[in-house]
Parts: sequence; C-alpha cells; structure tokens
Amino acid sequence: MTTKDNENSKSVETQEHGSAAFRKEYIAHDLQAGVITATMAIPLSIGIALMSDYPIQVGLATVAFASFIGFLFAWFRPGNFIGAPGIAAGLAPILAMGVATFGIENMAFIIFMTATFQALIWKYNWQRYLLKAVPTYLVEGLLAGIGLKIALKFLPFLWMLPVGMTAPEEFWNADRITVIVLSLAGAAVFLTLFKMYKDTKPAMPYFALIILGIVASQFFEVNMLKVEDVDFVLGLPIPDFNTAYMWMYAIFFALMLAVVDVIEQVMSNAAIEKIDPLDRPCNSNNSLLSIWVSNMGASFFGGMTNLDGLAKSSTNRLAGAYTKLSVLVIGLMITFFVLNSQYLDHLPYFALAIIMIFVGVKMIMGLLHVAQFGPYALLLGSLCGILVFLVGIFEGLLITLALHAIINYVIFTKIENKSAGAVVRQYFSRFKDDETNIN
Repeated sequence: MTTKDNENSKSVETQEHGSAAFRKEYIAHDLQAGVITATMAIPLSIGIALMSDYPIQVGLATVAFASFIGFLFAWFRPGNFIGAPGIAAGLAPILAMGVATFGIENMAFIIFMTATFQALIWKYNWQRYLLKAVPTYLVEGLLAGIGLKIALKFLPFLWMLPVGMTAPEEFWNADRITVIVLSLAGAAVFLTLFKMYKDTKPAMPYFALIILGIVASQFFEVNMLKVEDVDFVLGLPIPDFNTAYMWMYAIFFALMLAVVDVIEQVMSNAAIEKIDPLDRPCNSNNSLLSIWVSNMGASFFGGMTNLDGLAKSSTNRLAGAYTKLSVLVIGLMITFFVLNSQYLDHLPYFALAIIMIFVGVKMIMGLLHVAQFGPYALLLGSLCGILVFLVGIFEGLLITLALHAIINYVIFTKIENKSAGAVVRQYFSRFKDDETNIN
C-alpha cells in the first residue's frame, strides 16, 4: 500500500466515523467532558508552568491556544479524536533548564526552532522512525528521572510556611504542623478518591482537593498561589546570543526538545487509540501537524511546548468525550482564567504540590511498564532515569544511548561474530524495512 493509499484509507475511516471535531449526537457528552477535563487541566498546567519556570498565565495561554488549534485541525486533519492538548509534565524540567541557560527572553526562539524541527519531521513523516532510534524503555527511563525531579521539586510545599511568616528556629512548630496535617489530609482525600473514581470520574480527586484547599485556607494560614499578570505582546522570536557556541547549543537544545516532544506524542497516541470509545485509529503525523503549528504560534507570544498528553486525554475520554468539541470547551474555560487570573490566587500551594507529586510518582511508576521488555530493558531504563536525575536530562539520555550502542556492538561483533559493518547495516535495515512496508 502506498503512502497516498494509506492516507486515503484513513480519510475513509474518518468519514465513516463522522467528524473528529463535532457530531451533534455527542454534543452533551463533549460539553460535559470539556468542563470536567478543564477542572483537572488547570491546576496541572499551573504546576507544570511553575516547574518550567514560566509565568502561570503563559502556561495556561499555551494550553488554550493549543486547544483551539487542535479543534480547528480536527475538521480536516485529525490526529486523534479525544486527545486533549496541554503542556507536558515530562518537558517541564527541560524547559526550566532552557530558561536557566538561555534566559526567558530567548525561549521564544527555542520554541520556534523546536516547532521548525517538528515541521520537518511532520513533512517527511520521520516520526515513525524515532521509536526505532530511541527505544521506548529509554524514553520511560527519561520520564522516570524527570518525574523524580518533579516530585522532589514540589515536596517542600507540603510543609512550607506562608510567605512573609518568619520561620522559627525549631522545625516542628504549630504553624508548620498545621500545614503538614492539611497536606496529609489532602493527600489522603486525593488518593482515596483517585482509587475510587479513576475509571469513572477521573477529575473528582482534583476537584475535591481544590475545594478542600480553598476551604482550609479560610480557616488556616497557608501558603497561597500568587499569579502575576503578564503583558502578552506579539513579536518575532528573535534571539540575543553573543557567541557561536550559544547558537549551536540552542539549535541542539531545540532539536532534542522537538524529538522528546514528538516521541511523547507518538506514545500517547498509541494509548489514546486503545481508549477511543468508537475504536477510531490515530494518525500520529496529523497530531504532529497540530503540535508544530501550535508550538510555532505560541513562540510569537512567548508560549511553551504542547502535546496531547495521556493524563488529560484519559480524563477527557472517561468524562464522556467523543469528539474534539470537548477540547474547544477546555480552551474556552482556560482562556477565562488567563483573562481573570485573580481567581487562581485562591489555590493553596499544598494542594498544588499534592497534584504535582502524584504526577511525578506516576511518571516514576512508568518504569514498571518497561519490565515487559525484559531485564535488559528494565535495567537500562532504570539507569537512564538515575542518570537523568543525577547528571542532567540530555546528558543522561545520551550516556544511556551510547551505552546501549556499545552493548549491542559487543553482543553482535563478539558473541554473534559479526563485523562492525554488518552490525551497522543490520541497524539501518530496520528503517529500510519500515519504509518498504509503508510504501
């Protein structure tokens, strides 16, 4: 089957199932799902923005913009039918590293270059090769290391005293004990409700935790979220680098960010396809089209990277979504809070920390999925996570990839008695075979 025939087949399947953007028989389901998913997405997006060292309003604006683009493209190039766009927790430490390295004023250029690389990947459909070049278990290891960073980043908020309060000499004082008790109670409520409703009402624990936090803040003095207003200005993403090294590093950084973003989307689409209520197929290359357009557009107002994350997409599905109309509702609700960010100041940090620690732990637990690939994959994936946490995100991934290449080289050349050239040809034959199967 040719690539054109494959695309025509996808188009026929889409027509049989109806529009990916809107179907009148599901309008009530999609409206409900959009409201519920937005309830979960707002605090999650706030936490990811904080982890990324981006302004909260910018993070929320990125989600809203990506939602509008996702709904628009669903009319003619749907990647999936129930995926909900958003800023990815797995990319948060990478963006934070970019902010620390290049400065927030240069991140617009980084996001623009990320989108440019993704546009090339989309144009030539290279996404189908990425999981062959970077094994899934190494990506899970990478995300596990990032999850540990996220969990430890937000852990201190579970006992942090309110801003402006003078910290006493002793750690265990009445104010700190109050915060810790509230954090433990909030975590207990969240985890209990998650266990009860994860398969039916996944937004319930988030909603309950937020309500608990708001009520508790009326009776106890706790550390509250403070959202600073951002003046959104449209402008060209022009960088200000002084050295050739910074230019080269910026390009390399954007390339790695683009690859990780694409791999996460491909993995998410594989899971989204399994939970689609009408068993509709996903087209990862179409998803990539929506992603790079959203990323490129976001770079003109200083936005972040996005993708159809599995957590929000699963919530969207379980909340009753059938089409991307739910995503439009998510975008509209989040836009309200972008324009009225003062309402977000009622969210206590301890509630936000519980959500983000939970996200981090879930990313770490992703290593359990690696066990299905065997002990070698589990060992190498775990090593990747440890190195990502200890030495750095890119450094850890590159070291593990190099070690993986060396191990395979030794196995094939020494144990199976193959020449180095034969090993290289065998490796690249996987890509050639994939191209032949597609064509």
